[in-house]
Amino acid sequence: MDRQAFVEKRVHTYYWEHDWNCAVTTLRILSEVFDIAVGEQVLDAALGMHGAGEYGAQCGLVEGGLMFLGIAGKAKDLPDQVVVTACRDYAEAFEALFGSLLCRELRPEGFQPGNPDHLCERLTCDAVRFDIRFVTDLLADWEDG
Repeated sequence: MDRQAFVEKRVHTYYWEHDWNCAVTTLRILSEVFDIAVGEQVLDAALGMHGAGEYGAQCGLVEGGLMFLGIAGKAKDLPDQVVVTACRDYAEAFEALFGSLLCRELRPEGFQPGNPDHLCERLTCDAVRFDIRFVTDLLADWEDG
């Protein structure tokens, strides 16, 4: 299965069969792709990270990506400052590509009563593919020294 199909299948399954939010979904998919375990306590911590519990603040797609950068960075023995710099670079690149880091601006209809579930499925697929490229490049750059 190609990467695009894999991401789309996982996002759909995680949203519609498990009802996980965007941050948890992002963490789980990145964990699978990079074969780096993400502990249950970390996943529990991400439960409210979909716009700060639907408040509309920082997007859970961003938060999940940032959390995974820290997890992957430490798993690959990257120095703390490399991880911190990668997080800043990630946020800058995410904002440049998607136009914002805020859930209320990224979510297709914001948060309105009666919104259908999982409005961000397409955005999630795009963001997770971006994350995979970003983490792949970060780890390759680090290994190349």
